[in-house]
Amino acid sequence: MAHNTHEIPSTEERFEFTSGLKSKLLIAAALGVVLVALGMFLLHKGWSIGVWESHGAEHGAAAAHGGGHGEHGGGEHHGATLINRVIGNLWMNSVYFLGISVVGMFFIAYNYVAKAGWSVSIKRVAEAFPSFIIVPGIILIILFAIPSTRHMILHWTHEGIMDKGSENYDKIIATKAWYLNTPFYAIRLIAYVGVWYFLWLQVRKFSLLEDQEAGLDNYYKSRNISKVFLLFFAVTSSTAAWDLSMSIDTHWFSTMFGWYHLASWHVSGLAAIMFTVLILKDKGYMKYVNDSHLHDLGKFIFGFSIFWTYVWFSQYLLIFYANLPEETIYFRERFTGYDGRYWWPFHINFVLNFFFPILVLMARDSKRRPTFLKLACGAILIGHWFDFYQMHMPGIAKDQGGIGIIEWGTTLTFASLFIYFVANQLSKANLIPQKHPFKEEALHHDI
Repeated sequence: MAHNTHEIPSTEERFEFTSGLKSKLLIAAALGVVLVALGMFLLHKGWSIGVWESHGAEHGAAAAHGGGHGEHGGGEHHGATLINRVIGNLWMNSVYFLGISVVGMFFIAYNYVAKAGWSVSIKRVAEAFPSFIIVPGIILIILFAIPSTRHMILHWTHEGIMDKGSENYDKIIATKAWYLNTPFYAIRLIAYVGVWYFLWLQVRKFSLLEDQEAGLDNYYKSRNISKVFLLFFAVTSSTAAWDLSMSIDTHWFSTMFGWYHLASWHVSGLAAIMFTVLILKDKGYMKYVNDSHLHDLGKFIFGFSIFWTYVWFSQYLLIFYANLPEETIYFRERFTGYDGRYWWPFHINFVLNFFFPILVLMARDSKRRPTFLKLACGAILIGHWFDFYQMHMPGIAKDQGGIGIIEWGTTLTFASLFIYFVANQLSKANLIPQKHPFKEEALHHDI
């Protein structure tokens, strides 16, 4: 009997999270911690393996050189130590992976609200990402809760900085006291992590119930929760950007920063979703995901790479054109400050996040070929890691920044744990929702 050439492969499949894979991921996470300790030891001894490294970091550091003398052209930065660099890496990677995780929920939510059918085939991949929110979220809360680490990350938390008469008083920062104060900041930080994670749990619950129960009740519940999430995320995606990243450079601010930060999070999350789908397909899973699905997700990645570039360049151009000291200090610190150690990360970020995706993904066929998609997504994930590195490290690590064993180890630990959490969620349900109302539309998607 002849087979139909358009026959859909079986959709009854679950990812097998083997004990061997679990062990490898946990060993990789532990190895990352060992690398961080080794990197600290080597730098303590004045040795380095990497680029833009600092020697003798344990003795503390002078204020920034070149364009990096203080914020707002005024008071000087506090001296940095090797611990600043380690804390900076923890904070930066937490923000980066928190974004990739929450974008999974963002992707699900706007596809629910748009009643998009094609995305159902990859929905369970995106649905697994937010399970990791809790890990970087807790790390961020702990780092803020400890006074010593809080002071390393956020200059505005120093004692007396908002009190008139104090030798640390800063008039500019004091005007922001209504927003930048410890209790309100802590409430916001807990709200971001708690509400994002809670809303994901609800969507996940109804998604799994949908596989067991007939009808549309669970679909409509998921859709309503998605509406609530989008309303909440519309505000908190910007306020989280201000709190987690922009407030590190307390004097400096940009009205475009929320969009820029969200664009970086979003395209990183999309690239991670694509990478996960492609790896699963390589392992023999998700055969029902066809070239059209990859093409649509590839268009998302291509489009939002261009959007990120637009916002990045618009922010830079406005600040360059106005040439106001309180604005240009942000870029001066990254170009010429701290012996120019952040010049290369800043420009690597732009090359990997704009030139690479536009050259690789512009053609229609390239968005249908796994090799090109892996190449582009790998560049985007590395590039946006550099994006968050140059956002955070000049303000936290200052002249102790570098790319070496500490950075590789920290990122390896976060990436290994992220993969562990995602793989664990993927193993708990069918890789495609079995009773989703748009399942058939997704399986026969063709463009």
